[in-house]
Amino acid sequence: MQKVSLQQSLTQTTKLSPAQIQVIRLLEVPSIELGQRINEELQENPALEEGKDESLTAEGMNGLEDEFDDNYMPDDGYSDGRDRDPLQNEDFNYEQYVSDDETPGYMLHQPNNPVDEDRREVPIIGGSSLIEELKAQVYLTNMTKAERHIAKWVLGNIDDDGYLRRTTEQLVDDLLFQEQIDVTDEQMASIVAQIKQFDPPGIASANLQECLLTQLNRKEQQTDATRLAYTILEQYFEMFSKHHYDKIKQRIGCTDEQFQAAVQEIVHLNQKPANAFTGSVYETQRETIIPDFTIEERDEELYVVLNTGDIPELHVSREYSAMLEDYSRMPKTAENRQATQFIKQKLDSARYFIDAIKQRNETLMRTMTAILKYQYEFFLDGEETSLKPMVLQDIADKTGYDVSTISRVSNSKYVATRFGVYALKYFFSEAMTNSEGDEVSTREIKKILQELVDAEDKTNPCTDEQMVEVLREHGYPIARRTVAKYRDLLGIPVARLRKSI
Repeated sequence: MQKVSLQQSLTQTTKLSPAQIQVIRLLEVPSIELGQRINEELQENPALEEGKDESLTAEGMNGLEDEFDDNYMPDDGYSDGRDRDPLQNEDFNYEQYVSDDETPGYMLHQPNNPVDEDRREVPIIGGSSLIEELKAQVYLTNMTKAERHIAKWVLGNIDDDGYLRRTTEQLVDDLLFQEQIDVTDEQMASIVAQIKQFDPPGIASANLQECLLTQLNRKEQQTDATRLAYTILEQYFEMFSKHHYDKIKQRIGCTDEQFQAAVQEIVHLNQKPANAFTGSVYETQRETIIPDFTIEERDEELYVVLNTGDIPELHVSREYSAMLEDYSRMPKTAENRQATQFIKQKLDSARYFIDAIKQRNETLMRTMTAILKYQYEFFLDGEETSLKPMVLQDIADKTGYDVSTISRVSNSKYVATRFGVYALKYFFSEAMTNSEGDEVSTREIKKILQELVDAEDKTNPCTDEQMVEVLREHGYPIARRTVAKYRDLLGIPVARLRKSI
């Protein structure tokens, strides 16, 4: 007989409050998507209203809070001026965010930026991302509403080349942690499989082999060359990537002409499916985006301006607050309690959302201001050589935020300068010491390597050893394995694979 026993164990788990989850989600949203996110919240929550609340005074709201103080989160000191990471707070302070004595809504201005200055007319620059095009395709599938939500989250994990390099198990774990949504591996695999059917062909592939095979499989005209190319990539991909062509021809038993025709099919495939977005088909569908920040110069000083675009001011519905007060005076019937609970939920949700946007903007402003100060010389002259080595930890130390918070801020955010529009990721790079003992950004080394490869003779490409010599001549005495590392980061294959056929 099996023995039954009781055991006591101590485990530590991390649970995110609704307010923290709201901040995390909004922190990753670029300005172009924030307006849409606000519109969705306005439609879903009747207790959230657009525009400035002219009728609600700070004293009146404080009276409501005193009467219904069980609806509000306790004061954690975040709003008293102390530097706190909004993603690490256990609770949030909501006692003031619907008061009239605040800066209108949650619009943030630099101290030197007049509050009456209209910041809504922001230059429209750039184009929409491929992710936006993919999100539109989600609604063309037969997915349920819940599956569409997960699919759009999965799209956020696609890298700049168009690959989905995370496994099903990793996606399931991340979804549970970030979105508090629990799905099975089979459900996630089904959603990913549907995404891989989207255009451009090869999108969301796990690796290059899958990407190329997908493109060949979706070709409308399947010729002998196409079928031979599919066989080569499916069965001899590693040999083909190493240019062992004679071995492949011997094993397949094809002629030189047949093999050459198959190779031509392969070389015309897109190794980076995201690049198809800049092609002629997608270029006509591009939408404009608004940079999240603008660097302005006033009185010979540079300042950060947060671009709010067409983002409206928000406030908690006075009507719903009054309804809550009325229901509190009614008899405590089951129906009244249910109605009271519904109103409380909507009011709390509205306050969570307004405070989350305010904290999002505060976090973005503080982070971008730290980047501006760190890379001040670059923002003055726009020269790439002026960039200092900078990692996420450097900005985390200056702002008091966690590295993960800085990573979320820098992801999918852009800043407009006099010299063009830059992704925030552009300003982060590692450091190394040159022959003169000065610390320089590795970006300069990568630039030299890229220029060297672009100008090389493709029939006799430069080896890593030759690159080492060129860099040494430029004052960068680095080892061959370091050159190989930077070459890989740039997506440059070894010399043998760059050699023309």
